[in-house]
Amino acid sequence: MIIPWQHINSETLDSLIEAFVLREGTDYGEQEFLLEQKVADVRHQLIIGEALVVWSEVQETINIMPRTQSNVSTFSIEESS
Repeated sequence: MIIPWQHINSETLDSLIEAFVLREGTDYGEQEFLLEQKVADVRHQLIIGEALVVWSEVQETINIMPRTQSNVSTFSIEESS
């Protein structure tokens, strides 16, 4: 299920993004990025819709993933009230 990032408490979203960035591993490029830069980049991807917050009911986990890997269309985004 897609969770709109706007519906997540700011502190919770910050923690989720930071955990995601730390889990993603080490930089292998020529330029290393600070944690704050990586967090800002992921937040930007959420804002512009390139990344989504996804809840797995089967695994009972929440994750951030690229829209292209989520296998969902814009119309299947779950909006909670």
